Amino acid sequence: VFQEMAKAECHFINGTEKVRYVERYFYNRLQYVMYDSDVGHFVGFTPFGEKVARYWNSDPVFMEVRRAAVDTFCRHNYEVSTP
Repeated sequence: VFQEMAKAECHFINGTEKVRYVERYFYNRLQYVMYDSDVGHFVGFTPFGEKVARYWNSDPVFMEVRRAAVDTFCRHNYEVSTP
């Protein structure tokens, strides 16, 4: 059975002062592409992932949504995700 999965994570360091957003994509339990807000763009880990990363990095609207995810996804939900 072939399966694709995406996972988004927020890492909070010192409350909301330093926030890191990571978005990872897997196919058959192998990570093929990842976005890290500290890096600022997608990075491919397989030949297919490198093509996907180049395509996504070339789309300015798509990348702006990813860069804004630190505020819209992580900081916005900080109180919900912390005990």
